[in-house]
Amino acid sequence: MLSVEKVDLFYGAAQALRSVSLTVEVGKVTCLLGRNGVGKTSTLRAITGNQAVKRGKVMWEGEDITHLKPFERARRGIAYVPQGRDIFPLLTVRENLETGFAVLPRSQRKVPDEIFELFPVLKSMLRRRGGDLSGGQQQQLAIGRALVMKPRLLVLDEPTEGIQPSIIKDIGRVIDLLRGRGEMAILLVEQYFDFAHELGQTLAVMDRGEVVLAGPKDELDEAEVRRHVMV
Repeated sequence: MLSVEKVDLFYGAAQALRSVSLTVEVGKVTCLLGRNGVGKTSTLRAITGNQAVKRGKVMWEGEDITHLKPFERARRGIAYVPQGRDIFPLLTVRENLETGFAVLPRSQRKVPDEIFELFPVLKSMLRRRGGDLSGGQQQQLAIGRALVMKPRLLVLDEPTEGIQPSIIKDIGRVIDLLRGRGEMAILLVEQYFDFAHELGQTLAVMDRGEVVLAGPKDELDEAEVRRHVMV
């Protein structure tokens, strides 16, 4: 389980997170919701080590990882698909997938066939450069690259942003399939309420750098959640 405990995070003098606490369990999708600028991405940066926290702790599988570097967290099974995808545009699809090898022992450095079962379009585009793919195909590539790492925690930052509806459905299907196996914890940041509400078992809602609502989806008032999410 991932446990974020009363985390404060600053960018210079500006405080982005205020005593944020969050848990993400294996076998469940936890959705982090909120409007733009409320601290969702900052929370993910604290979890993945891309931004140092001022106070609080980040615990993963019983270990305090608060001060570990991003590559050290990746080696512990944490994979991050950032907003905007951040694929390598000049590398081929195959080369982009193989960048996930960095955290694996040499004996495991093979792109699993399952990646192409989950995202069939990637198999037909292995020699194409990442920058030549559509936005939806790049998103599938970014998720596929994360899965090459064999993660136990998958962190996704707005995977539906700028994606056509048919690919949103494909991504949702993959997330639900991964959750159903019960081997992975999934943390999903979303603004698209219906997508998040359909996939998530646990919801956490942020406003002004704080978690203002959190709990099992069925125990939260949907209208109250929507009020904090809708612009």
